[in-house]
Amino acid sequence: MTQEQNKIPDAHEVDEVKTHQQKAEQELEEYKDKYLRLLAEMDNTRKRMQKEKQEAIRFAIENALEDFLNPIDNLEKALNSTKHMSKEVLNWAQGFQMIAQQCKDVLEKHGIIAFSSDGNMFDPNLHYAIETKETEETQEGTILQEYNKGYKSSNRTIRPAHVKVAVFPESKKKETADLEKPSLPEQDT
Repeated sequence: MTQEQNKIPDAHEVDEVKTHQQKAEQELEEYKDKYLRLLAEMDNTRKRMQKEKQEAIRFAIENALEDFLNPIDNLEKALNSTKHMSKEVLNWAQGFQMIAQQCKDVLEKHGIIAFSSDGNMFDPNLHYAIETKETEETQEGTILQEYNKGYKSSNRTIRPAHVKVAVFPESKKKETADLEKPSLPEQDT
């Protein structure tokens, strides 16, 4: 053996090797941590993109189905007017009623449902007021009549219901406002 092979490392060399080893282990841990963080970030990005894709598809389907709402409503209105028709017309109407029901089933399959508004309170998220009527018989904001049904999905209104809404008469509003005004105390002069 040579002298260099038999040489025992001194304490300084051992400390240098240990320090170098500790630095290498620390770097390895840092790289592992960065790698795991990048994996988690990639997984989160993939999940977010998948969710956004599903939302975009659902939104596109809802928008496409929205175009069928008016024809379905018109078909229902036409079918409702056939009640006093001849037997032959009623047989045809029954067939068209089945078709209308199939259309409604397709809407429900995609999470789109009709909602009733008559008698409910006006909600600007669900209703579109096309007419108002002054009345004291019902509470202000009550829906008196629904002209077109509204449709919604689980998370948004597809088409607001077109409604007539009760409002408090203007003459009564002024009277109520006058009664609610605080009177000033009389001053002695």
